[in-house]
Amino acid sequence: MNKAIQLPQWRVLVVEDDPLVQLGLEQALANYSELTVVGLADDGYLAIEAILEKRPNLVLMDIGLPGLDGVTVTQRVKEKLPDLKIVILTSHTSDEEVFAALSSGADAYCIKGGEIELLLTAIAAVSQGSLYLDVKIARTILQEIRSTPTPKLDRPLTEREFDVLRLLVEGLNNSEIAGRLYISPNTVKSHMRGLMGKLAVSDRVQVAVKALRAGLV
Repeated sequence: MNKAIQLPQWRVLVVEDDPLVQLGLEQALANYSELTVVGLADDGYLAIEAILEKRPNLVLMDIGLPGLDGVTVTQRVKEKLPDLKIVILTSHTSDEEVFAALSSGADAYCIKGGEIELLLTAIAAVSQGSLYLDVKIARTILQEIRSTPTPKLDRPLTEREFDVLRLLVEGLNNSEIAGRLYISPNTVKSHMRGLMGKLAVSDRVQVAVKALRAGLV
């Protein structure tokens, strides 16, 4: 493993209906002592049950699942466990599916078939509170963002909120934003609450997604 990738000590649940992909992920993750696979699920409904029972720190979530799709599962479990990190790992690449997954609360979007280091990078990123997009879809997402008209907010963002928003979209966590702007982490949290209120979303990932899609940064 790339020594620069700092992995958290996390319990991982894999939600995937292809048994070969399940096995491949389980075997690949077994090489990293920081990540412990605590369960597997191959159905959307079973995934929700497993997540609520096993309480993992991280879920690797496919989109095309029997029963409930991965986007719906993500939305439902995020309502109950907002601190749970969910990395979408799928072959689906349409704009609608990407934005739906991120809007549902997913913390990262990865495409199947990539090197394990890319998945580990995504895990490390979300552990620091950052949003991660696979490079295979980033260009498409940026094109969509640029073609979307900027909405009129009921309450415009302050200059400092824009500063925090730009750094959030760059992938910085609250402590890093505080250091860059020479303000306290509590002040960053206050600005983040203001951003969530003005953008009508419930978490920092959705702040980044909505801001990007609306062309605010």
